Amino acid sequence: MFKYFDSLIDKITMYKLLLYYLLALLAVATGLSLFGGLHYKPLYIVIASVILVVSCWTINKILAAIFNAPTNNESSIITALILALIITPNPTGYGITFLLAVSGLSMASKYILTINKKHIFNPAAIGIVLTALGPNQTASWWVGTAAMLPFVFIGGIIITRKVRRSRMIFSFFGSTFIATIVYSLISKASVTTSLHDLIFSSSVFFLGFVMLTEPFTSPPTAKKQTWYAAIVGFLLPPQAHVFSFYTTPEIALSIGNLFSYIVSPKTKLFPTIVQKVRTASSSADFIFKTDREFAYLPGQYMEWTLPHQKTDFRGNRRIFSLASSPTESDLRIGVKFFENGSSFKRALLEIDENSQIVASQVAGDFVMPKDEGQKLAFIAGGIGITPFRSMTKYLIDMQQKRTVTLIYSARSEKEISYKKLFDEAKKSIGLKTIYTISDSDMVTTDPAFRSGLITAELIKSEIPDFIERIFYISGTHQMVEAMQKTLTDLGVSRHQIKRDFFPGYV
Repeated sequence: MFKYFDSLIDKITMYKLLLYYLLALLAVATGLSLFGGLHYKPLYIVIASVILVVSCWTINKILAAIFNAPTNNESSIITALILALIITPNPTGYGITFLLAVSGLSMASKYILTINKKHIFNPAAIGIVLTALGPNQTASWWVGTAAMLPFVFIGGIIITRKVRRSRMIFSFFGSTFIATIVYSLISKASVTTSLHDLIFSSSVFFLGFVMLTEPFTSPPTAKKQTWYAAIVGFLLPPQAHVFSFYTTPEIALSIGNLFSYIVSPKTKLFPTIVQKVRTASSSADFIFKTDREFAYLPGQYMEWTLPHQKTDFRGNRRIFSLASSPTESDLRIGVKFFENGSSFKRALLEIDENSQIVASQVAGDFVMPKDEGQKLAFIAGGIGITPFRSMTKYLIDMQQKRTVTLIYSARSEKEISYKKLFDEAKKSIGLKTIYTISDSDMVTTDPAFRSGLITAELIKSEIPDFIERIFYISGTHQMVEAMQKTLTDLGVSRHQIKRDFFPGYV
């Protein structure tokens, strides 16, 4: 079942998948209300949702124009739909004023509550916190009911697999459940009743799956994400308080957002295109000059936003691994193109120095170990070679002669990128590179080339000490899954396998 879902969601951007998920939850809620499964008026759910979407979208557009910032329609609509699922649907009288107020405060937080043009708080959460301080209105988190639980949970699992933050989710749920038990024992309340209420009548699943994992306000690496999730989970139960101050789900998340910013300040750049370089028959590198210096590690990725006309359903945001090395002054990404590519990639091909593009959220644990004596193996498929270009360039520039073997799979020789760099690395730092070509008609005398796919036999032959190595795998989701299975079947520990975050080719 998971393989089917993985294949399906690999073709959808993260934000689009979340958008579909939220719309599906609202549709389910409307249907349940229609047949008595929820105690809300179906028409109220629809009207409240429309008011929130229109107001969030409009206010976001106005603020973007005032602050001269690029807009992202998906972002404002996602925030609106989240609000629609946590605010009691009551679009009458004062209720409409509340919906408009929370829309304005949520959108404004992205432009005003910022540091270095990067917002700190989850917009929906901080919007609710601020309305509680002002109009004294708050969220009911009505999505957290027994009737909605199966739909929230199943969709949440799919979202978690897409963003690959299961460790964060487990930490959050574990912390919340333990905290609930402890608080119940301290207050001498029924542990069973408290846990029942947590599961069937609380915000825990929706907040965890949807809001906690939001990339802009959560830490960029797995270890920090674990601590972040544990803090929010500890503060989530309704019994959590300091003296007479009790936390709410939105306050717990906002405190977690503050922690996230403190331990990992966010990056937001406005780079300018310098050069476009064709690296393979269907791939190209885009080289940018950044507006300021920033730190990152070889192998990490960033999220790129490119506003453009006639944006298709796949949106104007993408995640790309950085192909550049921290030793280089410019920023480089490698992109693969298809015949029927997205509007984003078409716009990227046409980008010039006057185009507005944003690079943000440096993240990822796909980085080399600090121990330079640790033996490494890189396995790349297609455009998955980009993080290895970053690592290899870094090793050359720093003259680190680590023991590294790269196995690079491509459909044909024309699809190979960065071969000159890898040839240079062979001479300067001793990098061993093996190219596997799936095109059966390949004819070459180069001893570095092999015909066919990457197999267990090839790995054993070219990396006889494979059991001692840390393996890094980057490529399509299917390729990464297949390589991980091959390695585990060979006896390589899962702790010695690192997978790149690669959300699809769309």
